This record gives sequence, C-alpha cells and structure tokens, in this order.
Amino acid sequence: MLTREEGWKLLCEWTASDALRKHARAVELVMRAAATRYGGEGADVEQWGLAGLLHDADYEAWPEEHPRRVVAWLATRGEAELAHAISAHYTKWGVEYVSRLDKALLACDELTGFVGACARVRPDGLASLEAKSVLKRLKDKGFAAKVERDEVTRGAELLGVELGAHIDFVILALRPHAAELGLAGAKEVGA
Repeated sequence: MLTREEGWKLLCEWTASDALRKHARAVELVMRAAATRYGGEGADVEQWGLAGLLHDADYEAWPEEHPRRVVAWLATRGEAELAHAISAHYTKWGVEYVSRLDKALLACDELTGFVGACARVRPDGLASLEAKSVLKRLKDKGFAAKVERDEVTRGAELLGVELGAHIDFVILALRPHAAELGLAGAKEVGA
C-alpha cells in the first residue's frame, strides 16, 4: 500500500501552493476521522487519509487534466480504490459512487474548504465555530463564492447524513489542528 510519506512527497512535488497543501492536509484529517465515523468496521484509516491528502494533488500543475494525472499515478501503483474515490470527488464528472470512501470524500472535500473559510473570518477561528453559523454562511452566495453549495449538500445526501450534523463532525475533526491549518484565528495566535 502507498504510504503517507509517499503521498506527501507527491503532493509537494506537484503542489507548490501552501494554501492548497493546507487544504489537502485538512481534508486528510477529516477523512481520517470519517473512516471511523462513516467507514464501518474495518475501514482503513490510512487509505481514507490518503484519499483526502491526494484528491487535488494534480490540480495546481494540471488544472485542465484534474484529476486524471493523480488517478493514473495511483492506478499504476495498484491503488484502484483510492483512484476511483478521487475520480468521483466531484458530482459533475459523472463517476459512480460505489463505496463509502467515494461518498465520504465527496461529502468532506468541499465542506472542509468551506468550514475553513468560515473559520478564517472569525477572531477565534475554529474555537467557537458552530454548524448554525456555517449553515447561515452557506445561504450567502457571496461568501466563499467559489464553493459549490450543491456539492456540499449532495455529499451529505450521498453519505446519508444530516447536513448540520456533518458540519459539526467536520468542525470537530479540524479543531485540534486549527493552528497547523491556519484556522486558529487572530486571538489564539497573537496576531
């Protein structure tokens, strides 16, 4: 199996942007937690984490080919399940969702980015962020306008979870890592 170190090395080779690396790390953390919550007995936490870490690995270098490059890279290494999950992490690509991993990556990716955007505009970042605030921001199309709200709601639907509960889950998965992810807010980091 592909190791986390190998995945991180590839991400760093293909992704120069600190912001995109932090997004990958955030989705990795959420997916590790999701393996336990949504994956069922025997879910491979490492594999789920790698799906989060690598889902956008080729986006910066080859945006027009995304996610074909990383999917092909994974396929040559015998990581068919990971490759499929990454190929399905956007509903408009029309890839079938066959596993809990596929559904969870879709449900966690866009929402993790949106929760991060919500935390960045708060003085204390993730510390006191609640689902009701995130839900309110989702209704404001001008806030984090590039986030596709349909992807957020469709992901929760496919996973079979209530959106507010899923938002709470994402916040709680990210909160212990707020400083690492730049989501601790100005108060906590002394800015």
